[in-house]
Parts: sequence; structure tokens; C-alpha cells
Amino acid sequence: MTEQIVQLKGITKAFIDGGQRHRVLDNLHLTLNRGETVALTGASGSGKSTLLNLIAGFEHPDTGELFLLDDNTSDWQDRHWSLFRHQQLGVVFQQFNLLTPLNVRDNIAFPLRLNRKPWSAWCDKLIDSLGLCPLMDRHVDALSGGQQQRVAIARALAHQPALLLADEPTGNLDQSASLEVMSLLKTLAAEHETTVLMVTHSAECAGFMGRRWHLEQGRIHE
Repeated sequence: MTEQIVQLKGITKAFIDGGQRHRVLDNLHLTLNRGETVALTGASGSGKSTLLNLIAGFEHPDTGELFLLDDNTSDWQDRHWSLFRHQQLGVVFQQFNLLTPLNVRDNIAFPLRLNRKPWSAWCDKLIDSLGLCPLMDRHVDALSGGQQQRVAIARALAHQPALLLADEPTGNLDQSASLEVMSLLKTLAAEHETTVLMVTHSAECAGFMGRRWHLEQGRIHE
């Protein structure tokens, strides 16, 4: 039986802007199974980042239910969310959110330490594929935007999460690096059955994913 990693039932989310209520997610129903890869597209402001934030528990829906690994999150407390993020989730933010006091190696190893996992051959593959080997001892605040993006991607993938949420993960990379990142995501999904939900405006990057969703007027269209 196929394992459901993410399931949304009747999710609605709205924001107040200028005194008016804008509904960005409208009675949304969707399911992500283990190992699926999905590209999420949509116009700016359509709610793509909001959807990722809801799944990660950084925001909460106005109505509806969110199930993660077949568990209803409605009653989850902060501790339960923290455990899920540390153990099962990888996130690539647009803002990187790297730990600036640490060097590249320690940033990548951070999720491993949280889970008491050792550095692995998979980590070596990450840093080699992302061209990070010469940078491992450098502090991340001394890196370029593109280099920081690659470190953020390696950190999100290092512990081989069950679910990866990526918000424009190739936005600051050149074409060659972008294609390498997409190849890594496909490898992670295939070898470790990681479910990938990736926001992108790139048709080429979207083509690496098994499915493509388009978010418009609060609804998913496939």
C-alpha cells in the first residue's frame, strides 16, 4: 500500500491586506505519496510559499486538516512540530537561513547532529556534486549568494528527509549548477524515497519532477 506523506483536506488560508481579505488557498485537497516529486508553479502571490509554510507548520490553516505521515497535525504542539522538522523534513528557503557563526561543514552537519547521525557517503556526494569541497572551512557569511544557496541545499538534504520542501531552490544558481541540483533531487527521491515538493518558475527544472501542479485562485490544477 502506498504511504501518504502529506495529505490536505479542505485547507483554506486567507490574509488581510489593506482592509480586504484575500483567500490564497481555497478548500484545497491534495495528496503526496512517498517518493513522489512535484513541481509547483503559479503566478507571484498565488500562495505557493504559503502552501509550503503550512505543510512545514510555520503557518496554520484557517480551516481544514493537514496530515503528515498519516498523523493529523491538528493537535500537534510545538514539540511535535520540532521533532517532525528535525527528523523528517528538509526545507530550502528563498532566504537561505544559514547559521552565520558556523562554517560550511558545520552548517551541513547541523541536521545530522540534531538527529545524532554521522557524516555519510551521501554527504560526501552532496558536497562534491554541489562544488562545495573547496569551501568547507569557510564561514557562510563570506560566501556569495549562489554559494550560500548550494550550502542551504546540502543542509536540507544531508539527513535524507522523508519530505523536502524547496522554494525556488535554483533561483540564485547558473544553469549548470541548477541542473546539478535537480539531478540531486531526483537521486534523493529515487534512492531514499524522499517526497519532493518544489516551487519553481523554471519550465526546465519543473521537467525533472514526476508531476506538475499549478496553483491558481486558491486551487491546484494538474
